[in-house]
Amino acid sequence: MSQDPTIPHTSEEKSSNSEDIQEDNLNNPDQSVRERIRPSTSSPYRCNRAQSSPPQVVSMEELMETAKGVSNMALAHEIVVNGGFQIKPAELPEGSLEKTVKEIVHKAFWDCLEAQLSEDPPTYDHSIKLVGEIKETLLSFLLPGHTRLRNQITEVLDLDLIKQEAVNGALDISRLAEFIIGMMGTLCAPVRDEEIKKLKDIHEIVPLFRAIFSVLDLMKMDMANFAISSIRPHLMQQSVEYEREKFQKIFEKQPNALDFVTDWLQEASDDLANLRCKNSPSPGVGAAASGVPVLCPAAVQNWAYLKLLKWDHVHRPFPETLLMDHTRFQEMQLELEQLTLTGAILLVMFNVVGAVLSNLPGFADKIKTIIKVLLTGMHLPSFNLSESLATVGEKVCAEVNSCLSQHGFTPFTAEKEIALKGQIQTLGNSDNTICKLIDSRIQAFLESYLTSGHQKSFPAIPGGLGPIQREMEEIAVKYVRLVNYNKMVFSPYYDVILSKLLDKAESQLLE
Repeated sequence: MSQDPTIPHTSEEKSSNSEDIQEDNLNNPDQSVRERIRPSTSSPYRCNRAQSSPPQVVSMEELMETAKGVSNMALAHEIVVNGGFQIKPAELPEGSLEKTVKEIVHKAFWDCLEAQLSEDPPTYDHSIKLVGEIKETLLSFLLPGHTRLRNQITEVLDLDLIKQEAVNGALDISRLAEFIIGMMGTLCAPVRDEEIKKLKDIHEIVPLFRAIFSVLDLMKMDMANFAISSIRPHLMQQSVEYEREKFQKIFEKQPNALDFVTDWLQEASDDLANLRCKNSPSPGVGAAASGVPVLCPAAVQNWAYLKLLKWDHVHRPFPETLLMDHTRFQEMQLELEQLTLTGAILLVMFNVVGAVLSNLPGFADKIKTIIKVLLTGMHLPSFNLSESLATVGEKVCAEVNSCLSQHGFTPFTAEKEIALKGQIQTLGNSDNTICKLIDSRIQAFLESYLTSGHQKSFPAIPGGLGPIQREMEEIAVKYVRLVNYNKMVFSPYYDVILSKLLDKAESQLLE
């Protein structure tokens, strides 16, 4: 089947330019709109929360309006941030009341249709209504330029003519179904070819109609997902202002909507201030000259975003502005924890093996696959890390010996195997030096990439992290894009808070 004719062919160059523009926007977050935030809407601070005004009574209409705004904002945010966002069919839980009611209603409808067609002569009232629905659905798939297809559908699925044929006993439902299936095959995306082919093997009218509507629902979803992918570059241009305006409305109704953001930024500011005090060589030497992080809004924000990768999600509330991305940051944190352990295992293994296998194509990837499988679920309460690391040690030793033998090298001695297994086992300790080293280097890599601004190239990979370079870069891209998008939306709010925090910090340093 040819490429789906309902999908408009856009210029690759135009698409590429649009994506480049959006990438530049993400890598250069605009902070010029902070003046639009009202000076009177400053965030409450930890020191004056006790004197804050009592909560105001909010009407149900205001609550519903706020909920709708949050829902719309979340959807736009998801489409822009999640490149793989797609609409998927809703699947009701098995045995649920909703699923049971739906099945009963559908069965009653199709039973009624079958009863009408079984009459002598057949009654086609329900069938004609279904053909009308199918006609409208097929027409909805067409673009303005599909004149010939539109004329074909309108002519063959002429409901007035079909009703006359039904009255005169000349209606051929099978002929209409054949045309419908053929038109669906013309309009569907290639991924639906198999479903269309199966329709041609159904010869009973009622099961055929049921299957046709099922495939049409999938085609509707395909069209919706294509529309989403088409508007994403354009939505990016609008979504920053849209999200900021929606949040401003929420903020106006909930003046304490930045309490946790203030705590988060305050903590990051304190961290940098402490580093500055600790590492400044003397009062006469500037922070920049001494290599200490400069206490400025950009540095504090970067530090704050890095802290999200070490967040205590159980005991600490997440910053309000980032709630829509809470799950994403949490997933990246779990990915990094598993990647840290993987990097530590590989570092230990290659230190024991030496340079013999380090440059062997595919060997590191094979070991990483084994480790990933064995560490799956490592964040679940039921996961036994000690047992899993023991299994990892066994598997790694087996793969190393097999590879050494295949390439004509001497396999491990029993003593060397015991040593490698023991070192891998100790990686499960929370204070393990190697894990801490790998973790600090991963954090340094992410920090360098985050602070690189508009530069699209990755910073140099820290020593010992070569085997996990690809995984680090994949996480870094997701992380920095997410951070930069949130900066574009919320930095004006952060700057209002940070201007006060940093003024206070600077005054304390000068005392």
